[in-house]
Amino acid sequence: MLFLGLESSCDETAVAIVEDGRKVIASRLISQTEVHKAFGGVVPEVAARRHLEVINDLVEEVLDEAAIDPRTLAGVACTTGPGLIGTLLVGLSCAKALAWSYGLPLLAVDHIFAHVCANYIDTELEPPFVALVVSGGHTQIMHFEDYKHATIVGQTIDDASGEAYDKVARLLGLGYPGGPAIDQAAIKGNPKAFRFPEGVVAGSDFSFSGLKTAVMRTVENLKADDNTVSRLPVNDLAASFQDAVNRVLFRKTLAVAESAGISQIVLAGGVAANSDLRKRFESLDKFRVFRPTPALCTDNAVMVAAAAFYSGEPVSFSVSAYSRQR
Repeated sequence: MLFLGLESSCDETAVAIVEDGRKVIASRLISQTEVHKAFGGVVPEVAARRHLEVINDLVEEVLDEAAIDPRTLAGVACTTGPGLIGTLLVGLSCAKALAWSYGLPLLAVDHIFAHVCANYIDTELEPPFVALVVSGGHTQIMHFEDYKHATIVGQTIDDASGEAYDKVARLLGLGYPGGPAIDQAAIKGNPKAFRFPEGVVAGSDFSFSGLKTAVMRTVENLKADDNTVSRLPVNDLAASFQDAVNRVLFRKTLAVAESAGISQIVLAGGVAANSDLRKRFESLDKFRVFRPTPALCTDNAVMVAAAAFYSGEPVSFSVSAYSRQR
């Protein structure tokens, strides 16, 4: 079964065709990172206009590469949320038009589920498993009982981990996007140079706003008199911040898996590309750990087409998008 997937929840425009939720047949993606760097973050209206400019061309390129009759597709899937409403509506409108034109089912895909489904590509992963979903908008530990049903065991009560990365990167003058910048700087730094605190939250939930504030206060105390970051120990600050984030993500995810008696752990979302976080989980002997390739950690359409096969729901053409997780 071949599904066509469309992704436009934020600043990546992506289209892909995936077979049986496991094999990539064709994929295209255009990132807007360079466009939004000047603003230090994603501008929703600018992002939506960019999606409009390129999404039809990407669909045509993917269909040409796959060399298939669109009418033979099992369905057209798109991300309906959570995400930026304006950008989501671009992908949803395109998906509706394609499904209607070719007489195909229209499938709605949840963005968080889709990130997890990136782990099905070229693997033999099957539920049950515990998933750590870490991105700019979400930080959650989820227990997947089967392909369609998952329980949120823990989540952030304030900033998502990726959001904290972006904010701290800005404080350190590392630019946008913050995740890759801090990852690179941390490689050259000492993670024990500063002992930043973890958010004290009961159970499996997270808090990163206090950590962000602690970094900000430290930067203020270290700043030179000319109010620049030129003499700050940026690499050490980045490494120490990253260590504070990753040690709590690792510890709480591991505790959930051990408590549930589950031997499989899955990483998903943009922060799952972080080299230090991946190394921590890869060091585990008693668990089978799955993580997408870095290219499939960020928003992409491959994960949407895979999710369509495993958890996508056929919907009517009256379906709309939603900004927050349901």
